[in-house]
Amino acid sequence: MSDSMNEGPTSQPEVSSDLLDRQALRRVPGLSTELQDVTEVEYRQVRLERVVLVGVWTEGTQEESEASMRELSRLAQTAGSLVLDGLVQRRDRPDSATYIGKGKARELSDLVSLLGADTVICDGELTPGQLRQLEAVVRVKVVDRTWLILDIFAQHARSREGKAQVSLAQMQYLLPRLRGWGDSLSRQAGGRVGVSGGGIGTRGPGETKLEMDRRRIRAQISHLRRQIAHMGTARQTQRRDRARHHVPAVTLAGYTNAGKSSVLNQLTGAGVLVEDALFATLDPTVRRVRTATGREFTVTDTVGFVRHLPHQLVDAFRSTLEETAQADLIVHVVDAAEPTAARQMAAVREVLDEVGASDVPELVVLNKMDVANAEDVAALIAAEPGSVCFSAMTGRGHDQLLAAIEKGLPHPEVSMNVVVPFDRGDLVSLIHTHGDPEEITYSPQGTQVSGKFPGWLAAQLEPYQAVN
Repeated sequence: MSDSMNEGPTSQPEVSSDLLDRQALRRVPGLSTELQDVTEVEYRQVRLERVVLVGVWTEGTQEESEASMRELSRLAQTAGSLVLDGLVQRRDRPDSATYIGKGKARELSDLVSLLGADTVICDGELTPGQLRQLEAVVRVKVVDRTWLILDIFAQHARSREGKAQVSLAQMQYLLPRLRGWGDSLSRQAGGRVGVSGGGIGTRGPGETKLEMDRRRIRAQISHLRRQIAHMGTARQTQRRDRARHHVPAVTLAGYTNAGKSSVLNQLTGAGVLVEDALFATLDPTVRRVRTATGREFTVTDTVGFVRHLPHQLVDAFRSTLEETAQADLIVHVVDAAEPTAARQMAAVREVLDEVGASDVPELVVLNKMDVANAEDVAALIAAEPGSVCFSAMTGRGHDQLLAAIEKGLPHPEVSMNVVVPFDRGDLVSLIHTHGDPEEITYSPQGTQVSGKFPGWLAAQLEPYQAVN
């Protein structure tokens, strides 16, 4: 990642091998996430583009700043862009007008022109004013990190609920960033009409085109919220059904591309999409798993998190993320081969706290052990005692992971010794599935079981307690 913005303007920058490598990562052209129902509004739309990345380094080390830019590069490529160069500027804080300052914006404009770029992507969420003023200087489209992530989500959403959630997030982002194209968009008459001969009935404040766009998007937001709330009700019904049948719930959480879907496939054979791309999974998948001891639980794969996940997405996906807050155990999947794994874990826990899941028991799974560096893994294990080493690619650690999940599930708390009649095989099945039987014997009266059982099952077994 170059630091061109700290050096003076150059006449002919060298084409580095790093630049050539990035040019080789060309994506399929023609991808579009245009909001078809808002046709008259100007908004930022990411297509297959030639982009220059820009970041402001305000805190942390240079390595952390460059890691952030590398992540932005992957995001841009996932959205279908060709990354030409990446620039980092060291500042105490982003410039309030143009994000990087007017002088640096002019240097960026020269580089954009030289490279033939048509888009600048900034590593942060820009205000409407910053977007407009930076765009006016560089004379190409400017996109910030938030809209880039929203675009990726829009490309990957498959289910009706996922599409509605992404549309809601895009609308919420777009609303404060609407802008008109000069006087041509104004439908406001006001007192000027009287001067130009508009006549009686045409004077008054009127309504600008911008105001109409805002009103229409607010109506869209209200409609999408109602849709998502209705879909959330259906999910709550499913959760209540699982709770009624007393099936513990496990949720997979983690940074995007940490391998959650691969872990789900290893545990359940679900066969869900596995792709080496950011945000490959947006729609939750629920599968049942039975351990070697007969314990049954559900596993839910959720959307991946990312540093500075846009708050619009957290709000729009709240009904989906509530699956995590309602879980009995969170399996936090970590990419052990990622040098910034500790920072990624912190970002995930920040989102979990935001959706009310910080109190749910957590099991850390260090995934990708087949390619991870031994020293990095040792540091992660030291920082996260009780974590499980796993490889979703090879299946290494499968039994240990299942055992750790079973240990982390809610355990029966009532000790009993019961004799279940042979005609109540349904109770014996519940004992094996939800109880913790320590000893099972058979007598003429029925199946005698001693062990621990959850309260609801103990209540059903009470009539069959053995007489000492």
